Amino acid sequence: MKIGYARVSTRQQNLDMQLEAFRKEGCEKIYQEKKSAFADRPELLRALDDLRTGDTLYVWALDRLGRTVFEVIGNVRKIHDKGATLNVIVQKIDTGTTTGKMMIPIFSMLAELEIELKRERAIAGIRIARESGRRLGRKPGLSPEAQETAKSAQKLYRSKDPEYSVREICRMLNITPKTMYKYLDFMKTELKGGTLQNNKINAT
Repeated sequence: MKIGYARVSTRQQNLDMQLEAFRKEGCEKIYQEKKSAFADRPELLRALDDLRTGDTLYVWALDRLGRTVFEVIGNVRKIHDKGATLNVIVQKIDTGTTTGKMMIPIFSMLAELEIELKRERAIAGIRIARESGRRLGRKPGLSPEAQETAKSAQKLYRSKDPEYSVREICRMLNITPKTMYKYLDFMKTELKGGTLQNNKINAT
């Protein structure tokens, strides 16, 4: 059976050209993504699941099969694992032919190349960020939940009647002294009994 899979892109939002091409190829069943799908592509999953030995999946262009080269080659492998073949209209690729089969290892090499290039770009970006003095990792700050705990820590720390020790506050809030002082610093709380380091020592 010949099965077509059509999907719009951000550049081309009309499926008519793809559908007409599939009809000319004699596709008996056509799956259509009705909108541009960057993440979920349920119709593609249905089309791949519907394939049986001897079937051919027709797509307008290779980029219909995935967002990355790695995803494209993964779906090409799924097609061949089912004993089916792929026909790409624009690039004129037919994996049912000898020439088309030769393209599959090339796709694999391109997928590996893409992964390696991404890794190199990430490493280069980290190096440049460090050389320019930019801070890496998560942005400093507290989650909304942690901020609420920080407010409670500050209120208990400032309490006069009753007055709580650092250990008591930590037990009440289920936090460590280190975390408590981090919260107090976040709340810009004036420390009592000496410097921050002295309070840390006294709290342990």
